[in-house]
Amino acid sequence: MIDLGSSLAWLLTSSNTYGPFIFGWLVTGSFGLLAVIYAFLKWQKRKSLKWVKAAAKAKKKVWKNLKVPLSHHMWIEDFSDGEQPSMCCVCLTSLVSPQNLGTKAESHTLVHRCSVCGVAAHFYCSKLTAKDCKCVAQAGINHVRHHWSERWGNMDDNPEMSAFCFYCDEPCGVPFLDASPTWHCLWCQRLIHVKCHNKMETESGDVCDLGPLRRIILSPLCVKEVDEKDTGGGMLSSITKEIISSSVHNQIRRKNHRSKHGNGRSVNGMLQDASVTDTAVGKVLNGLAGLKRSGGDFNIDYVQKSGKAVSVKGIHNGLIQRKNGTVTYCQSKSYSLVDLPQDARPLLVFINGRSGGQHGPTLLRRLKILLNPVQIFELSASQGPEVGLDLFSNVQYFRVLVCGGDGTVSWVLDAIEKHNFESPPPVAILPLGTGNDLSRVLQWGGGFSAVNGQGGLTTILHEINNAAVTMLDRWKVEIREENTEGNLDKVQSKFMMNYLGIGCDAKVAYEFHVTREINPEKFCSQFVNKLRYAKEGARDIMDRTCADLPWQVWLEVDGKDIEIPKGSEGLIVLNIGSYMGGVDLWQNDNEHDDDFSLQFMHDKLLEVVCVSGAWHLGKLQVGLSQARRLAQGKVIRIHASSPFPVQIDGEPFIKQPGCLEISHHGQVFMLRRASEEPRGHAAAIMAEVLLDAECKGIINASQKKVLLQQIALHLS
Repeated sequence: MIDLGSSLAWLLTSSNTYGPFIFGWLVTGSFGLLAVIYAFLKWQKRKSLKWVKAAAKAKKKVWKNLKVPLSHHMWIEDFSDGEQPSMCCVCLTSLVSPQNLGTKAESHTLVHRCSVCGVAAHFYCSKLTAKDCKCVAQAGINHVRHHWSERWGNMDDNPEMSAFCFYCDEPCGVPFLDASPTWHCLWCQRLIHVKCHNKMETESGDVCDLGPLRRIILSPLCVKEVDEKDTGGGMLSSITKEIISSSVHNQIRRKNHRSKHGNGRSVNGMLQDASVTDTAVGKVLNGLAGLKRSGGDFNIDYVQKSGKAVSVKGIHNGLIQRKNGTVTYCQSKSYSLVDLPQDARPLLVFINGRSGGQHGPTLLRRLKILLNPVQIFELSASQGPEVGLDLFSNVQYFRVLVCGGDGTVSWVLDAIEKHNFESPPPVAILPLGTGNDLSRVLQWGGGFSAVNGQGGLTTILHEINNAAVTMLDRWKVEIREENTEGNLDKVQSKFMMNYLGIGCDAKVAYEFHVTREINPEKFCSQFVNKLRYAKEGARDIMDRTCADLPWQVWLEVDGKDIEIPKGSEGLIVLNIGSYMGGVDLWQNDNEHDDDFSLQFMHDKLLEVVCVSGAWHLGKLQVGLSQARRLAQGKVIRIHASSPFPVQIDGEPFIKQPGCLEISHHGQVFMLRRASEEPRGHAAAIMAEVLLDAECKGIINASQKKVLLQQIALHLS
């Protein structure tokens, strides 16, 4: 390639006669090639649009004969942001106006997006949509039927499933080769040619088995719609929470965006916290949260009734009441789970949209397409994990997926413990945080970007279904502070599962936390978050505010005093083998000149190391240094005679003079990705055998727990 460029340059410079002529032809040829590519893309786009229209037209012809349970779309306000689908499901035109293409306004175009099936529509088109969204509650029906829909985009990331028709095994998704239009099932995610549908229905009926993810999908046959008057209150489920939080969030984004551009349109709204009752019914609001049209302005109204449920006014296409030019709608639905089969293992999903890179909204939409929206819950200050756990309280066996950082995982584990399940559900992690240390130890990756590298979201769900059950120690941290008389008073208790740090590392985490609380919009990327961590660390290198730690802090392990080396600026108590985004401080694989045992996350032992400042932390991050191993034990006490920053699992605070005591609290079930190692497959098979034995009454829950502990110890 370099020789060709050199020859071309020589040809242009060596000939005064032909050089400009050749150069002109090259420029003309380049523009011609670009024009051909542009014309081809335009032609392909027109063919794709024609293809989708043909699929929609074919669906209308047979839709009444399919007898599929239908539901109204649940519209929420959203920005286009270049996400799929990019076409309106009503008028079949682009969601972005042509004059805004390629401009900043393209990413700020407001649309209505269905929170259940993911289709999008213009504001003025959404009220015209047909009642064709998938029905999430079908209790009383004998079997699930395929819910065929137009393929608005790449709804799933499984290339094999999305490449071929599941009836004839011929390629799908090639509209410019005059192939048959394609339908996409909203439950099993399979594709079928329109011309193949009649043959399939004649031969085998239109029964849907929910696809490869059937075991973790909450079947709509097990979801029953309950009248509100029969529930005596209720709980907000995932759909409700998304409607409320997404509407408020997007209204705020609209307001901030308009204020930057001098637009004075206002948004008025107030959201009151919804109380959570003790019933096992999920409260689901059916429609857009509080959208009113009046003189071009949008207002959101939320009304709390008797402190039990939130009543939301909004648009619900097909059921619209008009009064004085204002479009309003008020209706709510409650769901309960009934008649789950004995081998059902549904997945309960919790998503924290504020974790790390803030990928929560995108992940929420993708999961609701792949699973049943009723089994997905978005966590916030007004809705915790208790809502989903209450809904699943009568489900004997299920698994939990936490989409968030280590703090979110700890939040969910606390809620599971409070519910006192006879057989607690094991927990898997889809990392959305900044450090994601527990996720790394359990082989789920270090960030959301790793999902695509591991085969996509569908592959991750398959691996959760086949993951190995392991144990994780949880530790109780009692925080005592000195009173005015110099005596210790018990102030509060926290739980630790990863690590606890006091000194320089906690100071960096504390400064980062304070900055993020002031300007949360600046922390929208995991990479940027790590850069800001590095900035705070560089500042601490100069300040050295924890240089007097060896003289102000005393360490006691299992009743024995441990000397803190001079020059130490931080103590770190470890439960897992990952710290600060993947750093192994204990280093099991290296040779050491001490008598400490190997580190495990389920051996009921803690490890203590020390670091000599923020500069030392930086060298640990890049593998140029090692932490100094100090102790290993079951009960750790740290005494401080002056205020010091402390962080527990990445949650920092300022510890006043007093004592920290760490003792073993118990163990919880976690899911470890089994595809990374052969022993993981063996552990996964053994865990499945034990679960089947418990299901058949051969062993009880306590016996299963003991056996799982032994498997975790011997197959680690």
